[in-house]
Amino acid sequence: MSARRRRFWGWGWEDAGPTPEQVAGLGAALAQRFGTTLPPAVTPPRIEEIALHAPRVTGPAALAAIARTDPETRAAHTYGKSFRDVVRALARDFDPAPDVVLCPRSEAEVTAVLDWASDARVAVIPYGGGSSVVAGVEPRVGDAYAGTCSLDLGALRTVVEIDERSRAARIQAGIFGPDLEDQLRPHGLTLRHYPQSFEFSTLGGWIATRSGGHYATLYTHIDDFVESLRVVTPHGLVETRRLPGSGAGPSPDRLWIGSEGILGVITEAWMRLQRRPVFRASLSVPFADFAAGAEAACAISQAGLYPANCRLLDPGEAELAGAGGEASVLLIAFESADHPLDAWITRAAECAADHGGTLPAELPRTRRTDEGARDGTAGAWRGAFLNGPYLRDAIATLGLISETFETAVTWDRFAEFHAGVMRATQDAVARVCGGGRVSCRFTHVYPDGPAPYYTVVAPARPGGQLAQWAEVKAAASEAILRFGGTITHHHAVGRDHRPWYDRQRPDAFAAALTAAKRALDPAGILNPGVLIDP
Repeated sequence: MSARRRRFWGWGWEDAGPTPEQVAGLGAALAQRFGTTLPPAVTPPRIEEIALHAPRVTGPAALAAIARTDPETRAAHTYGKSFRDVVRALARDFDPAPDVVLCPRSEAEVTAVLDWASDARVAVIPYGGGSSVVAGVEPRVGDAYAGTCSLDLGALRTVVEIDERSRAARIQAGIFGPDLEDQLRPHGLTLRHYPQSFEFSTLGGWIATRSGGHYATLYTHIDDFVESLRVVTPHGLVETRRLPGSGAGPSPDRLWIGSEGILGVITEAWMRLQRRPVFRASLSVPFADFAAGAEAACAISQAGLYPANCRLLDPGEAELAGAGGEASVLLIAFESADHPLDAWITRAAECAADHGGTLPAELPRTRRTDEGARDGTAGAWRGAFLNGPYLRDAIATLGLISETFETAVTWDRFAEFHAGVMRATQDAVARVCGGGRVSCRFTHVYPDGPAPYYTVVAPARPGGQLAQWAEVKAAASEAILRFGGTITHHHAVGRDHRPWYDRQRPDAFAAALTAAKRALDPAGILNPGVLIDP
């Protein structure tokens, strides 16, 4: 039987996503919504249609067994999975393709690659699952290098050791989400970190980009789970001490969490685990007003209840998810490996009702399985969440603009922030595209503030998708900084967010990060242009 194949040009599996007939139907619906005519969908590229530049380097002879220079592998490692990436791939433009893809099978081979690249002045782009939406894995490094190498860690995919007493595991960095959970499941354990890219992203990628998982409160970022790390740098191997906590100076782990591959290549990590949940309870609460729903989310986040899900969808997001469209909806869910959840879901419902939410006649009770977890409004949202990247690719083939951006801001500033970002983005969409749609949901809520996530869908001029996308993105990003938010909450910085990240970070921190890179990567070969200049 042939192995299932991933798309080299876009998100996911070749045999998944909307059919051509469904894409045509989507195009008709969007054309009607925007009062315009859309062109026929662009046919996805075949690898035979792609012209790649000849490799300038092919790797050292000693590592020939792990080198790949075939067109499909190089094309698949050219871009991440952002809207901009997909549009360029649909245009058959793979100009930034890496010269060679090296797939190390051991930590020793990672070291050998960095030694060769440092001597040969070849830029090395660490590559996990390639799900970056901020150009974090794109070999766009300028002319100062002899060539580019994409360092694919997919062969390092084993749960090496499990400490059940401490509830932790030593795990190789190239493991994908489903494989990780499959190897933990027989032990009744889970990492419980499920970003939207879970199926196509890796543990090392989550750590390097400070990934935010699916769960909305308490343990949300990968930071919360890292116990210790092994990192190969051009300067040498670094291994941090495995501890439940320490006050011994600045945390060395934190130097690499979020470093986006510029300081070293994460090869292993000890990760804190949890028992697999067996108790669940969930509730969907409609609100006539998005601001009232936000107040309810704030109350729940500050009540110490820590729901697994506390997502607020505005009417536009609710419609996109098939969860209504007339009202805002607050999705609340709890889960536990230890205890029933009736008291928690009841108290959360009371908080929602206090702020104008409409409760069902009978509140849900604890279930001992995931029975019903995929039903109703919450189930509709879950399905839309997992299928969202496929839908985004379909929208790109139809010649529209589709963009998402996420941020975080404190509760005291949220009302002004949200109004300002929505106004700036809607104005840009109207000016640049002649109309379109901007919607918002909360992905995470903290006691001190929410993480709003905005979605833009708008018609584009033929051939103008990327220029219009850039103008809308710039307007939204400027508003985010102007009204006090972060340029990214969980999508990392990459190359796309650099102009705004440079203004958000303190100058003294940039100098310290530059000094750290100089010490760990003297030749400046690791992911040049990400976070700081090489």
